[in-house]
Amino acid sequence: MRSMTVSNFDEAMVQALAIAKLALDSDDVPVGAVVLNAAGEIVGRGNNEREAEHDPTAHAEIIALRQAARVNNNWRLDGHTVVVTLEPCAMCAGAIAQSRIKAVAFGAWDEKAGAAGSVWDVLRDPRSPHRVEVISGVMEDECAVLLREFFQSRR
Repeated sequence: MRSMTVSNFDEAMVQALAIAKLALDSDDVPVGAVVLNAAGEIVGRGNNEREAEHDPTAHAEIIALRQAARVNNNWRLDGHTVVVTLEPCAMCAGAIAQSRIKAVAFGAWDEKAGAAGSVWDVLRDPRSPHRVEVISGVMEDECAVLLREFFQSRR
């Protein structure tokens, strides 16, 4: 994996959006994620692969977290940030918390299954032993348009 350094969430989201579009090749929902280390280097990338892999856990965030853990040779991703085009679901939010991610920045809200503030707030639940900083609305319009166009083309 080629390393790339980004200096802000918009730059990282541009990368996540490009990765999200890869999911379209397999008719997966176009969601993309990158994991940044403390230096701002992308150490994990993922797009939805549920259809391609016939795997209900193959969400963009899970794939990016797995790659980052392999790059770091450690499942603990303290000091890392996930940047994802869509608000994480409960499964992904749980995986993010379990990996000790510092922050999540996302673009579009998921009003049906979001777990970072819309439907649930798994990442900031006071009962959780590890809370994650949440930054919402990063390039929200661009992220929402990609998803809206995908679902409109299927109706």
